Amino acid sequence: MSTAAPPRVRPAPPAAPDRRGWNAAVLVVLGLAFAALIWNRRWVSDDGLIVLRTVRNLLAGDGPVFNAGERVEANTSTLWTYLLALPSLVMSANWAAVLLGLVLSVAGLVLAAAAARRLWGARAIAPAGALVVLALPPFWDFGTSGLETGLISGWLGLTFWLLVRLHRGGGSPYPLAVVAGLAPLVRPDLALLWLPVGVALLVLAWGGVRRIVGLAAAAFAAPVAYEVFRMGYYGLLVPETALAKEASVTRWEQGGYYLQDLLDTYELWWAVAGLLLTVVVLAFRRPPFRARTALVAAVPVVSGLMLAVYVTRVGGDFMHGRMLLPALFCLLTPVMVVPLTRWTLVPLLATAVWATACLTSFRPAYGESLGPHQIANERLYYVLLLDNPHPVTAEDYRTHPMVAEGVERLARSSEPSLAIVGGASWYVYPSTMDRDTLVWLNLGVAGELAPLDTRVLDGVGLVNPIAGHATGLPDGRIGHDKDLLPEWFLADAGVTGDTGFVGPQYVEAARRALACPATVEMIESYRAPLTAERFWQNLTGAVERTSYRYPREPAPCAP
Repeated sequence: MSTAAPPRVRPAPPAAPDRRGWNAAVLVVLGLAFAALIWNRRWVSDDGLIVLRTVRNLLAGDGPVFNAGERVEANTSTLWTYLLALPSLVMSANWAAVLLGLVLSVAGLVLAAAAARRLWGARAIAPAGALVVLALPPFWDFGTSGLETGLISGWLGLTFWLLVRLHRGGGSPYPLAVVAGLAPLVRPDLALLWLPVGVALLVLAWGGVRRIVGLAAAAFAAPVAYEVFRMGYYGLLVPETALAKEASVTRWEQGGYYLQDLLDTYELWWAVAGLLLTVVVLAFRRPPFRARTALVAAVPVVSGLMLAVYVTRVGGDFMHGRMLLPALFCLLTPVMVVPLTRWTLVPLLATAVWATACLTSFRPAYGESLGPHQIANERLYYVLLLDNPHPVTAEDYRTHPMVAEGVERLARSSEPSLAIVGGASWYVYPSTMDRDTLVWLNLGVAGELAPLDTRVLDGVGLVNPIAGHATGLPDGRIGHDKDLLPEWFLADAGVTGDTGFVGPQYVEAARRALACPATVEMIESYRAPLTAERFWQNLTGAVERTSYRYPREPAPCAP
């Protein structure tokens, strides 16, 4: 009797190597490298100093305002202002801005990379889009700067991480709804992201009408509550900066120049080509995305394109690259890291070659002077002006060639006075205002060096509604086209007689223009004491007041 041979047992395939250590190391190296690059370019910009003065007034008990006694929302990012106030309780606001901006920038990159790894389901990852972030100097420059760019990167990274987490079955959708709902408080134009993120939430978290209503309530509670506060407290629908820069005006040509300035300076087309080739390789060498996974990957891409179109439409910005960084970060997010395979190695190496060239060679061709189309390399301009590689504190800015003199002239006056520049000289006049007033274009350094009890005003309307509600110069420099004439400041301060550089007839014309009923009401909306009645008047008149404009050249009241 024959005995059947025992069945042959096929050996189990070898277990796939555990790459968690490798992946963690990649994320750590990315974070450390980005932190080092940002720290090497640490600084606080003039616009960042505007934010810091608002923080100081808030902590001093005068409210979230640039000038005590004037309810003007000078900061575009509401959330950045209040976040900065917390560490500023225990340390210098200037260094709080540097450190918090750095931490949030790094957190945003690491969270976006971690989300991309999970989206691809990769065992081993390699940096792809993250190389672009690391290589581009504008990301280093505005990682600190005192502005909200670091917060935006952190918020975008967290939003995408929560979206991927929800897609992979990671719990409740409410954290994503709350974080995404903060978009306009991070920066008003980020409200554009509500559409793609909202569509993804509907698909991934559908649970009937009651659940969608709950998610909508969670998302909109904070921004709606703040908008009511804004309308009643400041009297406008938008921050004052939106009036100063006329965000509703279309300037496609200037926006095209701004976009081209970023793309051409760093030869970004080569980086785009390398990343697209990586995506094409992955599409053919890996199982195709399911529909929901494709939807999640599309959210940041659609968001980035919408932001880029918006920035281009409004004319971009005067700071090289800054306003396009959120759009670029969004577009790179799904491929911050990608699976490391033999098929992706070649396009990844091509991207790394471009990144090396960008790190070492590609820079704007302009420095202390304006570049083409009046775009500035803002950080380099102040580094050269102040002869300081890292201008952060008031002491660093005290060597500014004009502002310190104006502050000193006011300090020597024995009565409330107005200090204003005519030509290349400071003029100081007695004023009918209850405090000293300093007028200077670069508000940040002026507000940094002047005491908090000195009123600091600008001609472009960032903190000065009299300038913000005036019409601007046709095709003026983006962000600076209001350029209010000096007679308005002299008339507002009650200066009479011969001023030495502005004819009395012009000052009188401005004084009559300021007496127009609609203009008087606008000024009362931010200078009058805040009572319940004033809050209601501000709230109910915010729509009309936001659209109110009068000629830059003082003119009689409209009938």
